[in-house]
Amino acid sequence: MTADHPVPPTRPAPRIRTPAPHSAWKADGLMALALGAASALMGTLALMTGAFGPGLNTWSVIFGGFLMAAPLVFRRRWPSAMVIVQTLVYMPLVWLGWELYIIQIMLFMAFYSVGAWDANRRRANIVRIVVLLMMAGSMAATYIVFFDIYLQQGGVIGLLSTIGIQVVVNAGYFGGAWVFGNRSWASAIKREELEQAHDAIRAQQAIIADHAVDLERVRIARELHDVVAHHVSAMGIQAGAARRVMSKDPERAEKALRLVESSARDAIGELRTMVTTLRSDGAPNAPLPTIDELDALVQSAVDSGQQATLERIGTLPEVSPAAELTLYRVAQEGLTNARKHAGHGATVAVRLRGVGDGIELEISDSGGPASGRAEGTGHGLIGMRERISAVGGTVTTGPKSAGGWLVRAYVPRSPVHTVGLGDAADRAAEGDRIVS
Repeated sequence: MTADHPVPPTRPAPRIRTPAPHSAWKADGLMALALGAASALMGTLALMTGAFGPGLNTWSVIFGGFLMAAPLVFRRRWPSAMVIVQTLVYMPLVWLGWELYIIQIMLFMAFYSVGAWDANRRRANIVRIVVLLMMAGSMAATYIVFFDIYLQQGGVIGLLSTIGIQVVVNAGYFGGAWVFGNRSWASAIKREELEQAHDAIRAQQAIIADHAVDLERVRIARELHDVVAHHVSAMGIQAGAARRVMSKDPERAEKALRLVESSARDAIGELRTMVTTLRSDGAPNAPLPTIDELDALVQSAVDSGQQATLERIGTLPEVSPAAELTLYRVAQEGLTNARKHAGHGATVAVRLRGVGDGIELEISDSGGPASGRAEGTGHGLIGMRERISAVGGTVTTGPKSAGGWLVRAYVPRSPVHTVGLGDAADRAAEGDRIVS
């Protein structure tokens, strides 16, 4: 039997600087070539002054200068290995009395590069400590070997002063290379993080733009469905009625065709309003439908042959224009569904009532049972739920126990929350039967 132990928190992955490009050795090679040439020149001049020991000539001085500079060619690719190599070259050159001006610049660059470019930060610290110990050992060996000479020249005080000067100078020299190398590494990491954040922001902007296009496409599709489906279904019914009575009752056929014409004009007018709204900067040139226009909507349904009524119950609180448009579209969709699915002769009751701080809308038809209704695409009820959710309301749809279909929607005075289209569509698919 094993006991459950809490999992220790994992340490964040170390931040790694992007390695130098493979072409970096070219730039570093040019720098090494320049420093090698400068060292050779300085060494040659020093040789002429007799500063070097016996046995050295111009060619050896030139060779030593370029040998010291050679590791700098790969200082960014293998910084730790190159600083070890360069240190091993530097120490014998110093013992031979080599010029110290240029070769110390080379050593500084190599030591700096370990902190700036070695991705293994633990190794970078260890290698630099090893180099410091090697240099300290070399300096100590110098004072041990030439102890008598230093003592004769300045005595104990002079020796200690010389050692103190060397310690201070080397502390500043290697300490500066250490600090500047680490700061270069940290600055590069921060710069890359900012670039990654910038790329992420641009990617998110693209996603948001695509999402906005998708939302606008859904909104346009919903508007088109609500406008076109309502009027075209009415036109279809009236056109069919006109065709059936054309030869027997021309007057009735003419009336039906006039209704078709009126529905077509209404559809074109609403489509023009919608297009104008989409083209504008948010200020439509024509007012959008409100609940005050439900009387005209129901009357239009009656003129199209539906047995529809509208009833307002109680005092209706004032809601936002978006909520009024939503209620209008829900009523429009409910009448359209009843026209398509409830069957000939079914009655449709549209009721508006004030409930608390909101308005409740009911569209109830007396059509046959749910099993006798034709199935549609479902876009209408999905759009209905999306509209209601967007203004913080609720909607329920389903068959009535005595037969027929009921749509009940509620919108509050002020939206309490806003739901995305995806969430609304997901809830629309759960539990309710799509009949539109």
